[in-house]
Amino acid sequence: MSKRVLAVVGALLAATLVLSGCSGLSAFGEKLNRAMNGVSATMTTYTQSGDLVDEVHGRSFQITRDKRFDTSNSDGTSKNDSSVLMISLGSSHISHVGSTLILAQDGLEPIAGAQTSIRFTNSKPGTPWLNNFLEYNRNLWKGKAKTIMIRSQDGTPIAVYAGSEVEILATDVPKSTWFRVDGKYLFVYRADYTVYDNDLLIK
Repeated sequence: MSKRVLAVVGALLAATLVLSGCSGLSAFGEKLNRAMNGVSATMTTYTQSGDLVDEVHGRSFQITRDKRFDTSNSDGTSKNDSSVLMISLGSSHISHVGSTLILAQDGLEPIAGAQTSIRFTNSKPGTPWLNNFLEYNRNLWKGKAKTIMIRSQDGTPIAVYAGSEVEILATDVPKSTWFRVDGKYLFVYRADYTVYDNDLLIK
């Protein structure tokens, strides 16, 4: 490899470490705040075909994996695999498993009347490894303008969200994703979804 390529790779690795640290602190701070205060949000659940089952609004939601349902490895250690949600709300709890659930922080609204099917062609040349590298590390910093299309487990459209700074983050709950959409919390459990960079959708 040439010295120039090595220098670029070195700079990218250094940036990764810095950005990962910033993101880690931010995510930890949000997790701590949710544990202490919860989040004011609306929780909705859906049938497999996308019909609304219930809708609950509260000011102190927190969703975690119910560890009581974790199974164990042969050596007795936990597999951290419970799909049961322990949902703290006020001084009470809700348990949920199986059906699609969305928790959207107050101020984050789905796009009313949004198009739920997309067709486009992209002919731009690219460098996939570099593109993926930038995506991982941009996501660690502040995200990118993206559109999130959420569907039920049989593919029926449920909701579309979009933001100018969208981050996609892991959770400790199997089959769930935590999105940060312009600083707002969006938790999606057992749903089909596709996330598009907005620049792909601009004609």
